[in-house]
Amino acid sequence: MNDGVQAIRYGMFIMPFHDPAKPLGQCYDEDLELVVRAEELGFSEFWIGEHHTMKYENIVMPEIFIGRALGETHRIRMGPAPVCLNQHHPAHVASRIAFLDHLSKGRLNLCFGPSSVSTDLELYGTDPKNAAAMVDEAIDMILRLWSSEPPYEIEGKFWTIRLKKNVDTETGIGYIHKPLQQPHPPIAMPGMSRNSPSMRIAGRRGFQPFVHCLITGNVVADLWQSYEAGAQEAGRTPRRADFKVARAIFLADSTQEARRRARTNSLAGNFEYIGRLLDKGIGRKLYKRDLAMSDADCNLDYLMGEQILAGSPDEVLRRLLLLIEETGPFGTLVLMGYDWDDKQSWLHSLELFARELMPALNKAVCGVAV
Repeated sequence: MNDGVQAIRYGMFIMPFHDPAKPLGQCYDEDLELVVRAEELGFSEFWIGEHHTMKYENIVMPEIFIGRALGETHRIRMGPAPVCLNQHHPAHVASRIAFLDHLSKGRLNLCFGPSSVSTDLELYGTDPKNAAAMVDEAIDMILRLWSSEPPYEIEGKFWTIRLKKNVDTETGIGYIHKPLQQPHPPIAMPGMSRNSPSMRIAGRRGFQPFVHCLITGNVVADLWQSYEAGAQEAGRTPRRADFKVARAIFLADSTQEARRRARTNSLAGNFEYIGRLLDKGIGRKLYKRDLAMSDADCNLDYLMGEQILAGSPDEVLRRLLLLIEETGPFGTLVLMGYDWDDKQSWLHSLELFARELMPALNKAVCGVAV
């Protein structure tokens, strides 16, 4: 059942999601406290989303948050998820990521992908139809800058990088810094949709597949198949240990309590909020196991049986094992973090996740209690 996965690691991802009525400083302080607690509980990685024009999802540049969190932590790896490459000049991404990798002393992870927030795209004048092509081009340019010396001359469809006439070796100007981790920090790519082009790109490039919590198990399985196909096209052997799967999980001492709280706290609030966003655009197909189902049926009752895993550790273990039967094994289970609308219940859920659920999951899947 483990398919080469020796032990399932566990990480955390925050979009982030906060009540807009909460002061921004309090939101960021709570997110920093969450990183520290995650490290104390043995989480191996922590991911932060990038959003520029959203009141609920309010971290504009995850790299700045990571720079702040480095001083509060010692071991946990951190990464932006994703760096929205269609909104940034590739040379700027290459420079600031290399800088941050040195600041982190090699604790930096990367996730490269597109922004899909309509207002962010409007703000930066980016056509969503070009998102995949822009991400692919930006990755090529960033990797080339990290693997070459000046002069730089890279022509693309969306960007041109040219640094030639002012390069001076004597004074050391005209150089793009290289990351500490060579050839670069570990890179993941996000996947959310069936037949994902991003997963094929990730497979071809040897990046790690990172799938979102908003989708059902059959779509998670489809994303792995796309990743696997991309890897095989490039002559690569895909590794299940590289597969990251994010899930929305809330734990309590009893399943009844967990389900009651999850239906009314910020976890359900997030899914309902995203549902409203989907209603204003593409509709709720992202939530669907069967595309023939109606948007009206993609309600909280449905989500509680699919994307939201709420229960006691034993109940959530049962559902995770069913998920793994459908998706195949994965190397990292990424727990979603939400607003602390009831801090103590969230901290208790976090402790149950790390101290009870993950050891039981590893014992069931890998034969070891980690």
